[in-house]
Amino acid sequence: MYICNCTKIAFQLRYFIELSYKGTNYHGWQVQPNAVSIQELLNKALTTIFRTSINVVGAGRTDTGVHAEQLFAHVDFDKAIKTEKISYKLNSLLPNDIVVEKIIKTTENAHARFDATSRSYEYRIFLGRNPFLIETTLQFNNKKLNVVKMNEAAKFLITYTNFQCFSKSNSNVKTYTCVVRRAEWIQKDKMLIFYITADRFLRNMVRAIVGTLIEVGEGKITIEDFKEIIESKNRCKAGTSVPAQGLFLTQVIYPKTIFKHE
Repeated sequence: MYICNCTKIAFQLRYFIELSYKGTNYHGWQVQPNAVSIQELLNKALTTIFRTSINVVGAGRTDTGVHAEQLFAHVDFDKAIKTEKISYKLNSLLPNDIVVEKIIKTTENAHARFDATSRSYEYRIFLGRNPFLIETTLQFNNKKLNVVKMNEAAKFLITYTNFQCFSKSNSNVKTYTCVVRRAEWIQKDKMLIFYITADRFLRNMVRAIVGTLIEVGEGKITIEDFKEIIESKNRCKAGTSVPAQGLFLTQVIYPKTIFKHE
């Protein structure tokens, strides 16, 4: 019998599932009562394969419409599995916009969420109109952004650790502390991408940061205003959150010691 839960059992074997998905058609990662989510479909596929109820634990939850180029979930079994075979079966059951990249054996206590040491996101803006990118970028038509000033303001994100001003209101978190290691805009032709890496992220944090930095680029607020917004710890002072379709979770990093090489 195959099982999956967080209760410790004898001879438990833990695996990480690495997957990617286009989030346009889903209400985020986490299981929702009346909406289709990535976690729900992965659970159903595993349950179909092993003929017993299985629930995976994800590295975090992406919101409705947000995409992931890399996300991990962990799952427990009571005996070894053939990882390549299960990956193939999962991909045959999942929709085409969800892909299992691989399944990796880990140490018994490895946790997809709590063991992650860093996460990286990209927010993608297309400066113009492109019908083929409408579901994966925010499109700015006939609007000029001062990218130099946006980058100057973004540097402050590395010097602060409390980001309550960019957190979704009424979030049930114990701390608003995040250590940001990278925050920069890079433009190539018509594509403008915001890259940000941190040890953790608050709910809606990246989209709120991008929305506020866009206001800097549009000249609506100054670089000093951006600094004062961070110091205020007040969500009402920050800019509007940008739409979900431009946001990608691109990388989740773990200590190498949690992986077992078969």
